[in-house]
Amino acid sequence: MKLNGTAASLSLTELYAPIAADLAASQRVLTDELISDQGHISDLCRHVRQFHGKLLRPALLLLTARASGDVRPEHHVLAAVVELVHVSTLVHDDVLDEADIRRRAATVNRLWGNHRAVLMGDFLYSHAFHLCSSLDSQFASRLIGQTAVTVCEGEMMQVAQRGNLELTEREYLDIVSRKTGVLIEAACHLGARYAGADVATIEAMRRFGCGLGIAFQIIDDVLDLTGDEAEVGKSLGRDLLEGEITLPLIRFRETASPAARRRLGDLLAAPSTARSREVVELLRGTDSIAYAQGIAAEYVAQSRAALELLPPSAARDSLATMADFVLARRQ
Repeated sequence: MKLNGTAASLSLTELYAPIAADLAASQRVLTDELISDQGHISDLCRHVRQFHGKLLRPALLLLTARASGDVRPEHHVLAAVVELVHVSTLVHDDVLDEADIRRRAATVNRLWGNHRAVLMGDFLYSHAFHLCSSLDSQFASRLIGQTAVTVCEGEMMQVAQRGNLELTEREYLDIVSRKTGVLIEAACHLGARYAGADVATIEAMRRFGCGLGIAFQIIDDVLDLTGDEAEVGKSLGRDLLEGEITLPLIRFRETASPAARRRLGDLLAAPSTARSREVVELLRGTDSIAYAQGIAAEYVAQSRAALELLPPSAARDSLATMADFVLARRQ
């Protein structure tokens, strides 16, 4: 069945239709896993359930499974695992960024402080590995373990490069591929592998996820500069306040006049909300935002090309449209 409409006009409910029952099953696995006899921990678990948002990673895992073979009970567990890992990184990221809002709700660190937020992120990570260990095959545990290591590497690389106006596009993309791309890549890899797909299909789905993840983070960085906080549903402008150099800034530095580059450096040297707004105005007068969006579109095109190996199906159609959804999203 072909999807009618564009990524901008279709809802996620329509895109997830081929795996709706499986997605619901994976959410039940996740809810059953996050149980504690401590009331304050249960309160935290209920709160972070609001952070699930689009359920992009579990949906991609399940759609990949459906498109490349069939969904099996292991996929329900794995979909819960990748969502647990993702939400744990969000909780930790909010501490690093001193963010106040996530999915239109107060962050854990804002409500309960950094100590409990860090421990809650660790709690979610631990449950992800506990779930992985319930599978007969240990392949998923090894892959998720390596993925978690790579995500942490990406986050540490990003923190180490804060304020570095000499950061190159290649270095930026390396950070992005580690901190965001690798988990989406792992979700698609696991979906295909546990569906019994052949080696070529597994590799194609891994490439699909990798490209999609990089594009997702580039657009996320653009939205941090140009998005509307009420629409996006989380604290924006944090990248500039933290001195994180993203692709639009790299493009600006490479193409702006010496005077404009000096002005950018002055604004970033002592960041503030007012100075961040001035940086955004500097960028709006150039092709910096459009350039970053164009690079994201190239990665999406590569991802869509990887789908050509799959037989026609409603799940494949959803995967293709979700690639476009990454570019069209406003939240």
